[in-house]
Amino acid sequence: MEAAHGREAAPPPAGPPTTSGGRAGRNLPVAVGVGLGLGALVLVSLYTVKEIFLGVMTFFLAYGVRELAQAFGSRDIRIPQAPLMAGVVAALVAAYVGGALALVGALALTVLALLVWRMPAGADGYVRDATAGLFIVAYVALMGGIVALMLAPNDGAHRIVIFIAVTVSSDIGGYFAGSYLGRHKMAPSISPKKTWEGFAGSALTCMGIGAWLMSWLLADGHLWHGVLLGAAVVCSATVGDLIESMIKRDLGIKDLGTLLPGHGGVMDRLDSLIITAPVVWLLLELFVRTS
Repeated sequence: MEAAHGREAAPPPAGPPTTSGGRAGRNLPVAVGVGLGLGALVLVSLYTVKEIFLGVMTFFLAYGVRELAQAFGSRDIRIPQAPLMAGVVAALVAAYVGGALALVGALALTVLALLVWRMPAGADGYVRDATAGLFIVAYVALMGGIVALMLAPNDGAHRIVIFIAVTVSSDIGGYFAGSYLGRHKMAPSISPKKTWEGFAGSALTCMGIGAWLMSWLLADGHLWHGVLLGAAVVCSATVGDLIESMIKRDLGIKDLGTLLPGHGGVMDRLDSLIITAPVVWLLLELFVRTS
């Protein structure tokens, strides 16, 4: 997930950003509007029928597979989309219905299908294409399955709200702190707009939101649980941003897609969430009894 100054992936070295509006090259009012719409969709689906949220998440992750496959195609990497999209669906449904063991089984079958599906295209580039496909299995299907594991318990809606809210708060805190206070670059060769001041703003916001939501929404949650969770999330969310920046720099593109106005593609929005998912899931498993 990107935000200006404290939290945005840099454009590729070949040229300036292709979008307009705002100091970071984003149309901020449009981006905020789309973000609020997505937030409303998440809350309504979570607190009506959880399976609706599972379906929405499955759609976006499958679409993310398409974005990554097309982006890799710009470097002549041929990704079999069909088995990967089917694998995303299988992984999320298996994790939600059958738990971690079922998720592992679905991922293993997805890997097998991917390796077999690519074979008819010939040996030329087989290892390259299969390896890129395995990356997508781990990056999208596995991480999405972990979110489904968080959703499955009776208090799963609360867990997902904590997961998303704390991760998004990293962007918000980093945006404002980086915008007004940012001076010292964090990783200029990867994402020149990230600053240590933005990171500090992200950390404070994550820990504050984490402490509030953990103690409010979860019966076994405590303030110190939320502080620790927030501290972990700001690290994983920042790493998620940097990983996505590295991918896009390597491919020579600014955004992985155009589906979400003001944001770019689906994967441009999910980068921090994807990397943060296993961190939040593990900490919640340690801190809170499953109900």
